[in-house]
Amino acid sequence: MKRFEPFARAKTMKPATQLKATEERLEEIRRSASDVAQRTAPLQPMGGPQNPKQESYYGLPALKAPVWTWEVPLYFFLGGIAGMSACTGFIAQLFHGGSALIRFCLWTGLVGAALCPLLLIADLGRPMRFLNMLRVFKLRSAMSMGAWILVAFSNCVLLAVVCFELQLRGFANPLLVGLLGLAEAAAAVTGLLLAGYTGVLIGATAVPVWSENRTLLPAHFLTSGFGGAAGILELAGFLIPATQILGFAASGIETLMEILLQVRRRPVDTPLHHGGSGRALLLAGLLEGPAALLLRAFLGSGSKGRCAAAGVFLIGSLLSRYAWIWAGRASARDPGAQLQKKA
Repeated sequence: MKRFEPFARAKTMKPATQLKATEERLEEIRRSASDVAQRTAPLQPMGGPQNPKQESYYGLPALKAPVWTWEVPLYFFLGGIAGMSACTGFIAQLFHGGSALIRFCLWTGLVGAALCPLLLIADLGRPMRFLNMLRVFKLRSAMSMGAWILVAFSNCVLLAVVCFELQLRGFANPLLVGLLGLAEAAAAVTGLLLAGYTGVLIGATAVPVWSENRTLLPAHFLTSGFGGAAGILELAGFLIPATQILGFAASGIETLMEILLQVRRRPVDTPLHHGGSGRALLLAGLLEGPAALLLRAFLGSGSKGRCAAAGVFLIGSLLSRYAWIWAGRASARDPGAQLQKKA
């Protein structure tokens, strides 16, 4: 009878599906692993040189560097502008903004929604790989949710554009007006998720510099997307007080984030301050933050000054996406980055 005891114990065990991983529990596991790594002496190869600064076996990195191509940071940039443009159009609709402004916002969102899948497919190599991502729906997978968010946003903004164009051409009836309002609201919600999920996506990985900044990245991507959407509107000629306010707010928040990164110099943030990724991120932060803010403050009364501020912000926004990807690659290649304790 003893040989059946394991089966009896197995019946009393709690199913794995009932275990819920919370953010607090994950943070506790990270702290515990970091403490153990700090107390454990690093292994040294037999007969090899004894390097006291070596923090991994044979100096080899524990992670594989991200292999994303140039299309992915560009997708992050265009997706943020497209999503926040739809949000801006919805806000303009709520406050009875001009039809030309709302129309431009919706079309900007639609063009961005059309380009984003092409960039993802170019990175994946084959269209079927993108379609295969839609075969499953995982709430706990940022990549799975991102694919579905992009599809949902594309359909919602397309429906909003069609309804708005019909309304402009005189096909105004209660059903069309209600459908337009519903489509614009759905496009705004999914656009907000599209602009912010990319920061969640890279923050949920094991790359140290991304993981340790997982609360900063979504806020940065959202702010950068909002400022980029306002910049596109200004470059298109919508030099109204609303876009000026959005530009000031986005540049001000980006300035505060840049100050935070410069003050909080943790060991794990080394790629953010040194090397090519550090120089690119510093330049991007200066363009998005202080440079755009000063241009608006001193030259914002004229159209040239506002367009210059918008262009500077857009360049910094695009560069920041690439800089964060480069920083992730440098962090993954660092043998001791995984063992560095959080400051």
